[in-house]
Amino acid sequence: MPHFQVNLLIMGVSSDMNCNLETPGNCLQGLGPWYPIEKQLWGCGLQIPTLNYESVLHNDQSAYNWLCALKKVGIVLLEGAPVKQGELVTLGKRIGYMRHTFYGYTWQVQDKIDANNVAYTSGKLSLHTDYPALQYPPGVQFLHCLKQAETGGESEMVDGFHICHKLREQNPKAFNILTSTQVDFTDIGTDYCDFSLQSKQRIIELDQNGGLLRINFNNATRDSVFDIPAEDVQPFYSSLKEFVNLMNKPENTLSFKMKPGQVVTFDNWRILHGRKKYQSGGDVSRHLEGSYLDWDVVISRMRSLKRKLQSQT
Repeated sequence: MPHFQVNLLIMGVSSDMNCNLETPGNCLQGLGPWYPIEKQLWGCGLQIPTLNYESVLHNDQSAYNWLCALKKVGIVLLEGAPVKQGELVTLGKRIGYMRHTFYGYTWQVQDKIDANNVAYTSGKLSLHTDYPALQYPPGVQFLHCLKQAETGGESEMVDGFHICHKLREQNPKAFNILTSTQVDFTDIGTDYCDFSLQSKQRIIELDQNGGLLRINFNNATRDSVFDIPAEDVQPFYSSLKEFVNLMNKPENTLSFKMKPGQVVTFDNWRILHGRKKYQSGGDVSRHLEGSYLDWDVVISRMRSLKRKLQSQT
């Protein structure tokens, strides 16, 4: 995998393969509501920050380094997790409490005959963020690899904020349209319980200061209803096409194949994720377990860990 500079300094690797990372000094400063850590934008050359799963569970500095990297880079890989269902509950409790959705606290990503979601097939999964049909989409997603397909099944990740910066530079009009147009999303089905979701979201959501807050993009749950004036439809789709074309450029897409025991943790408000198709056999060929947390819970744990670590110095 190509290398990309990430401002996390590796201090050493112990005999039990625990990776010690030193976060930038500014990561330990400030207790603002959104814990302001400067985002590090990236493309296909990113070397994903990686930590040991057990170290994150049992060492406060490792846990803090993990969450700082997650906030800064948007994606962190944990290695060495037990290859069994339920480990994400343990990881979630390390932070606080998990986000319950209509698919439960955890959910199994594997091909099913009666799939109620495109993720539960063996086909290609286009780049998207999860749950824009919710008024408040989950902030952080975990995916734990339990079984990997022999052929295909590579994960694809794109830094949505990097794409937004490029779009704003190359086509400010398209950027303004995607930050101002309300798009209808819907999701109807049955899993943990029956559900019928509807929301209106901007593809690019800005905060009160005009900064990037969240990407809301999932073609699988974009509604057939589009409640905007007719004269605005064509400009919107032209703008969306530019956004999607940038997203799908090889230079912007990170591709990697997860191995059993790895957990990829990423910012669902920033990172668009997808999957290449894979060959499915008679049994389950590929199995990931997933779960969500809200950023409020993650930032709360960061503050608590920061205070605890500072009290020890």
